[in-house]
Amino acid sequence: MRQEILKLREKMKEQGVDFYIVPTTDYHGSEYVHEFFHCREFLSGFTGSAGDLLVGMDDAWLWTDGRYFIQAAMQLEGSGIKLMKYGEPGVPTLDEHLKEVVGQDMVVGFDGRVINCAVGRDLEGNFNIRWNIDLVNEVWENRPQITPSEIYSLQMEVTGESSEQKLRRIRNYMKDNEIDYHLITSLEDIAWLFNLRGSDVKHTPVFYAYALISMDFTFLYLMNENFTGDIPEEVMIRPYSQVFEDLSKLPRGTIMVNEDLASYAIVKSVSSNVEVFNAINPSEIMKALKNDKEVESTRIAHLKDGAAMVEFIHWLKTTMKFTSMLGIPGMGVGIDTGMTEIAASDYLEVCRRRQEGFMDLSFDTISGYGPNGAIVHYCATPETDRELKAEGFLLVDSGAHYKEGTTDITRTIALGVLTDRMKEDYTTVLKAHIAVARAEFAPGTMGAEIDKLARKPLLERKMNYNHGTGHGVGHLLSVHEGPQSISPRGSKYGFYEGMITSNEPGYYLEGEYGIRLENEVLCIRKPDGMLGFESITFCPFEREAILKEMLTEDELAWINDYHWQVYDKLSPMLDENLRRWLAEACAEL
Repeated sequence: MRQEILKLREKMKEQGVDFYIVPTTDYHGSEYVHEFFHCREFLSGFTGSAGDLLVGMDDAWLWTDGRYFIQAAMQLEGSGIKLMKYGEPGVPTLDEHLKEVVGQDMVVGFDGRVINCAVGRDLEGNFNIRWNIDLVNEVWENRPQITPSEIYSLQMEVTGESSEQKLRRIRNYMKDNEIDYHLITSLEDIAWLFNLRGSDVKHTPVFYAYALISMDFTFLYLMNENFTGDIPEEVMIRPYSQVFEDLSKLPRGTIMVNEDLASYAIVKSVSSNVEVFNAINPSEIMKALKNDKEVESTRIAHLKDGAAMVEFIHWLKTTMKFTSMLGIPGMGVGIDTGMTEIAASDYLEVCRRRQEGFMDLSFDTISGYGPNGAIVHYCATPETDRELKAEGFLLVDSGAHYKEGTTDITRTIALGVLTDRMKEDYTTVLKAHIAVARAEFAPGTMGAEIDKLARKPLLERKMNYNHGTGHGVGHLLSVHEGPQSISPRGSKYGFYEGMITSNEPGYYLEGEYGIRLENEVLCIRKPDGMLGFESITFCPFEREAILKEMLTEDELAWINDYHWQVYDKLSPMLDENLRRWLAEACAEL
């Protein structure tokens, strides 16, 4: 049993709390958070980016999704915490489980600042709750603190729209819907609205803030109270925590809040004279529909990223070929690589940093060789860092922020000899990728319908994958953004022209290897009025892993056309040696 859980139970007993909930988020409903908010990780030892922990006086449970089943099982071993696999048959949700184990006189506790309002209201309606206690803070010695980062402005050549224009659009929406106030808690929405960026969260260029908008004022609540950058004259900077008091003093009216993102605590602070209207933030949709400048800028970022990927893959394959020829697999020859998962990841970062305008990685690189590639969101550590050999697959999921935009790409790289099964599985995943890339659909089509196209080639071979097929990608913002998604649960908001989304089907054979192939795709309008996708990521797929006989004529035409585009767009950015290699990698199948 983890000592952190035992210490938490002592505090629970002192406070008269029988069950305590610890989610994986911050005060703003974010997916990626500052280390200050790694409470679930601190208590459980599970390091994945998604999961909810429930601690009782005798038992503890952790819920996570299919991306992390393998990882969580390993990291929770011996912790006394039971793994609950979200979406698996017979596994209750956290809410369902609470209804089974919480007695009539028992108390459920949580920090209302990190539980979203929708969940908080449900808990309030079913249990005796204590929502204003942060018990983790009482047991977490030397908890990391937030030092507000420098906030900087983006130029119109990248954003394509001024903050004044965006605020005008927000107010038009409020007027049309008879809304007096609009509270924005999403960090990505605030950064987009004001054309500002920061670095309060690792690899996500946001800053901790709230925004409150009426027809007469715009308040921006910042941790960095010394910010004096380029913002509209009407915007008033206020202390970060002042938002709670200001909400409690609002005159009578209606306030629009997204209760799936806003915390229970902040909505509870709204004056009783003000009616809360729960709705998706209009900025969520506005920022998902990229304007021409954002698209143009993002295309440039992907060309730079493609050049970096080509340099990396060429280096990796060349180095592995040298070691194989000398009969010393895994030993660096001529180049001090170390030839491990981490060494490969580090070199890819070097390649990206060479590109003009590189700012940061867009997330921690996933570099998984062999069995580690089957762990969907694997993160190599010195303890798990596998030696690379001149055989099998290395799965590399990575991305970057450039001054022009954000990238996210996955390639499964053949390091040497592949089995027939590996080639069959790789080609099947490629067929799934092509199915999405070639999809045509009506405006407003839900991602769940597109997801079916991706899974069809896999299900025909009794294969599948336990994660979504695609997520929205921000523009110099979070690499995971909505509201659109391609997944079995992607039915909240449809697809429209201008959305940028990932296309990343996969297959994972536990204990052996993983395969994932990811491009970013732009939703475009076809001449007939239907919508489709344009791939804006450029990097070759693995020729030696593709079984041509498994592809239809249309699929073969797509891959050959895609590879022609890869060479045409990237070759001018490369030296002669890399151009020759890329020509071979992109030669017609």
